[in-house]
Amino acid sequence: MGQRVLITGASGFIGRNCLRPFVERGYEVYAVGSSRGGDDEPGIHWHQADLLDHGQLADVVEAAQADTLLHLAWIVKPGEAYTSLENFSWVTSSMELVQQFVRHGGQRVVVAGTCYEYDQTYGWCHEQRTPTIPDTTYGVCKNALRQLLTAYCRAAGVSFTWPRIFFLYGPYEHPNRLVSSVIRSLLNGETARCSHGRQLRDYLYVEDLADALVALCESEVQNEINIGSGEPMALAQIVTRIGELMERPDLIGLGALPSRPNDVPLVAADTTRQRELLGWSPIRNLDTALCRTIRCWHAQQQECFSGGRIA
Repeated sequence: MGQRVLITGASGFIGRNCLRPFVERGYEVYAVGSSRGGDDEPGIHWHQADLLDHGQLADVVEAAQADTLLHLAWIVKPGEAYTSLENFSWVTSSMELVQQFVRHGGQRVVVAGTCYEYDQTYGWCHEQRTPTIPDTTYGVCKNALRQLLTAYCRAAGVSFTWPRIFFLYGPYEHPNRLVSSVIRSLLNGETARCSHGRQLRDYLYVEDLADALVALCESEVQNEINIGSGEPMALAQIVTRIGELMERPDLIGLGALPSRPNDVPLVAADTTRQRELLGWSPIRNLDTALCRTIRCWHAQQQECFSGGRIA
């Protein structure tokens, strides 16, 4: 029998992009989501469950009997995730998930962290040198879970790594995130209202992230590791390019919105450990990735207009 991986958040933005790469690597995938992300297909077994319900959580872990856990599930709704009290529930549930996984013989634990754990005023974020002084409830809870899991997995004798994920874009992203909201506005013939766009951010295409997470699950890398492009770009450059690719540069409204009061000028991943320990770097360029994302949103809009479903 080949290796089994249990992926939580499998119907979400990151999770659904990870399924096929794992199957292609020979894994039996047990995909868990709060909603069913698709029908069972060769190599993928779907489970719909509320992981905040410890009874449903235990049933899923027992059914999977997985060797590897990739835990992606969390509250992620824009405008709510950073301050929601539900973050604390996810700390408790995530600890229970990992403990159940270990009790059932699991050996490799990979749990998604975030760049919001860092003191982002430092700009370039390094795993050992940049302080973890998060300024959001989301970042505080993620960082606390990392500390708990580091201690637990060490005591339990299982392999553990914590990928700190930076900024993402791509198919199936929440419609209110930057790249997706700009694309949707232009598809509707509306002005994409943005801030000045001078902020530099480390954006990574989600399919590149999926490749990195597969590589990380198969590696022996331990503890925290940044996953990013290592090449920050001005937000204005990204949204302007979307306008050019969609032939509607006139609808890019830079400066139409104020920037957030705590918006720092630069947030980027120091990817030294990523390159040296994981031996991985992203392969897709901006234009290729943006074009794929635009096509995805266009297809969803066409389905909506034809009565196929509500996007």
